[in-house]
Amino acid sequence: MSNLKKPPKLILRRVGRAIADYAMIKDKDRILLGLSGGKDSLSLLHILAHLQRYAPIKFELGVITVDPQIQGFDPSPLKEYLAELGIPYFYCSQPIMEQAKKNLQRKSFCAYCARMKRGIMYRIAREQNYNVLALAQHLDDLAESFLMSALYSGSLRTMKAHYTNDAGDIRIIRPLVYVRERQNADFAVNLPVIQDSCPACFTAPTQREHVKQLLANEESEHKDVLHNMLHAMRPLMIKAGTPVDEKFLPLKDNIE
Repeated sequence: MSNLKKPPKLILRRVGRAIADYAMIKDKDRILLGLSGGKDSLSLLHILAHLQRYAPIKFELGVITVDPQIQGFDPSPLKEYLAELGIPYFYCSQPIMEQAKKNLQRKSFCAYCARMKRGIMYRIAREQNYNVLALAQHLDDLAESFLMSALYSGSLRTMKAHYTNDAGDIRIIRPLVYVRERQNADFAVNLPVIQDSCPACFTAPTQREHVKQLLANEESEHKDVLHNMLHAMRPLMIKAGTPVDEKFLPLKDNIE
């Protein structure tokens, strides 16, 4: 575990607050982290490993990478890295791109890939007795999803911070919901980030990229945009029946 990097205090404070607000981690939880090797999931790996050492709540941590066998994306170097960290690691390789060509029928490849990956992570979690799946979406992801839903679907929705899957046996948590993307990027500078160059996702502009630029433009003019959006989204980040701190005290530091 000597290669673990200590996260910045600001990130730890915001992750700790999110975990408390949404009751994400319970004593004796077994948490499986979905690790793509990108800056966000690598940051969350080090954050959770740090909390495992120093947080008053005791939990176990494992990691899973799903390799979709897409040309230009190779997460296999993570195997050696996780071995050095000494964290239980599960590497699953599946030809998702080839399967998509047979089964898509004009539907979104990205949605198909995400659904297939999630199914694999659920299966490994069940086989290895993990009851929590941790995902690395951050505040910018939630804000983009919120705007995309409002602009293109006519509904008010975003990703949930903490919920239980339909089968009722695995809880899904997103500890980075109060953390900005650029804060993860700064922390991950010295981490072995795997560049994701999936041609299906990045060869053409997408709605998400358009909304990302829209938010960046707004934030350049109004620095409190993301802070205000977080407060608007917080009720939407809860799934009915999920235990949370219902007081939702204001965040002490602005979301910058």
